[in-house]
Amino acid sequence: MDLCGEDDATVIVRRGTFSIPLVALVVFSISLSSSFGAPAPLDWPQFLGPTRNGVYTGSINTHWPAGGPPKLWSKSVGQGFAGPAVSGGRLFLFHRVADKERLECMEPMTGKTIWSGDYPTHYQDAFGFDEGPRATPAVDGKRVYTFGAQGVLGCWDVDSGNKTWSVDVQAKYASEGGFFGMACSPLIEGNAVILNIGGAKGAGVVAFDKTNGNVLWKATDDEASYSSPTAATIAGQRYVLVFTRAALVGLGPGDGKILFQFPWRARIRESVNAATPLVIDDLVFISASYQTGAALLRIGASGVTKVWSGDNILSNHYATSVYHDGMLYGFDGRQEYGPSLRCVELKTGKVRWTQESFGAGSILMADKYLLIMGEKGQLICAPATPDGFKPIAQAQVMPFEIRAYPALAEGLMFVRSKDKLVCLDLRPAH
Repeated sequence: MDLCGEDDATVIVRRGTFSIPLVALVVFSISLSSSFGAPAPLDWPQFLGPTRNGVYTGSINTHWPAGGPPKLWSKSVGQGFAGPAVSGGRLFLFHRVADKERLECMEPMTGKTIWSGDYPTHYQDAFGFDEGPRATPAVDGKRVYTFGAQGVLGCWDVDSGNKTWSVDVQAKYASEGGFFGMACSPLIEGNAVILNIGGAKGAGVVAFDKTNGNVLWKATDDEASYSSPTAATIAGQRYVLVFTRAALVGLGPGDGKILFQFPWRARIRESVNAATPLVIDDLVFISASYQTGAALLRIGASGVTKVWSGDNILSNHYATSVYHDGMLYGFDGRQEYGPSLRCVELKTGKVRWTQESFGAGSILMADKYLLIMGEKGQLICAPATPDGFKPIAQAQVMPFEIRAYPALAEGLMFVRSKDKLVCLDLRPAH
């Protein structure tokens, strides 16, 4: 374990083309530190943010200099597609350095390492892609949870960096590694850490006690997908919603009881379900590629009703769509073919606009704007409106090969490429 060691973070103290004097920088740093004290409502503690739907509830600055939002710092990192998480004044990144999967805890404003902890890994990607972890950490108070590409679930102490317990779920439940390793971002629900692992003998989805790693319940015989679970209260009933390789499954969070199953998967073996289910009131949107398509489901006391479905509407390959004011916004089509960007009416499935051959990436909703992080490193800001795609700001902020989801906390956006982590300042001007 490396406690408070030196790192190679480069702190950039520029605002556009203007330098910040030393005295101003000190005041600036104090202001930033105070905003990242105790856990805040604008934290980003898990995959897709606090409500697991890609929505940031704060305001952002949409008037950028020519070079894009100010970059506060940049830091070299190891391999992986795991996105950053931010909670309680700490920034967490799970990455692979040499032959170890490493959790690194940093200061959000500087990138300086507070502590790091790691363990050995021998994961090799069968397709020659990145060999780092894929799952975004989940922070829950004084604990942070990681899930590695070889199936090691770990619990770490937020203050010390000590790993308090771990479970090798691949070994314990004979989970297959899938096409690209294990990739479920942990879901914290009550006293449970819930994973979509595709284990044998009824261990498709497993809930672990978040304090000690003991098994609380197991459910389904489904293989694992690349979709991370979510949880929601629908018509007074609490559900854990898991998009497995075979179906959308609704489970009771306390006991893992299967409350409903809605089959939805490609007809070919070489396919994945990857987007996380999106819940809007009593509706759940699911989407996949490989001639599978999207479906909108209504969840009620009598079960599941399909509102609409189709493969020519909004077929998400990897990135989860976002919702705003009656509309869905997301990528339609496979990543390697250059998907389109689309706006679709939630309740009807009607396509309102399409930006053809847009390219792959991820989308967040912030302050009524779409924040699109393109796979090739371009950040775009556009109003979330059904009247057309009308970007108001865009800039090349990173090199190519962005696969990890960004985090947006207290107006700071943390973006990870294959070997860099940067902090972009999107805070509104005062």
